Amino acid sequence: MKYLISLCLLICAAVAPVANAEQVRYISDNLFTYMHSGPGTQYRIIGSVDAGTKVTLLSSNKAAGFTQITDDRGRSGWVDSKFVSNEMGLKERVPALQTELTEVKAKLAEALTSSDTQNAGLKNTLAQRNSQINDLETRNNKLQSELSSSQDEIRELRAKIDTQKDDLLMKWFTYGGLVAGAGLLFGLVLPHIIPRRRKRNNGWA
Repeated sequence: MKYLISLCLLICAAVAPVANAEQVRYISDNLFTYMHSGPGTQYRIIGSVDAGTKVTLLSSNKAAGFTQITDDRGRSGWVDSKFVSNEMGLKERVPALQTELTEVKAKLAEALTSSDTQNAGLKNTLAQRNSQINDLETRNNKLQSELSSSQDEIRELRAKIDTQKDDLLMKWFTYGGLVAGAGLLFGLVLPHIIPRRRKRNNGWA
């Protein structure tokens, strides 16, 4: 019975590292951490792992608080579990952020270019509209001037017509006065021109 229990424990211990194998973890951003040959600080230091380094988790010893990893240089060892994180470190995040920033800048530049093109088109359209408005205003002013000149000419013509009417009326009055005066004068002069007949003396006294 003890043999079976020991065998089960041995199998579980062998399976546990396999279950934890090939899990990606990152060393937290704390400059660096030491790598030990065993799960504890009492074990020999075999190197250090820089902050943000991508590592592979092999197994964990919760009782000791240490995690067995393989670093980016292929070295295997134990580090303090508090320095092992699921979050990507700055070492990995910075290039991704730079790539994202480059993409954002490219999109922004494209948007600005498109906006500049649209603004240029709007400016050209506005300039054309302003030119058309100026032309219409010029034509309107010209028509107003021509209309004013025509109205002045019409008033002058009407004034001339009225003056001619008055002159004609005065002429008729003058002619009428002359005719009447001539008739009157003729009536006064005519008796003196025609000799009177002398009365015959027939004996009637």
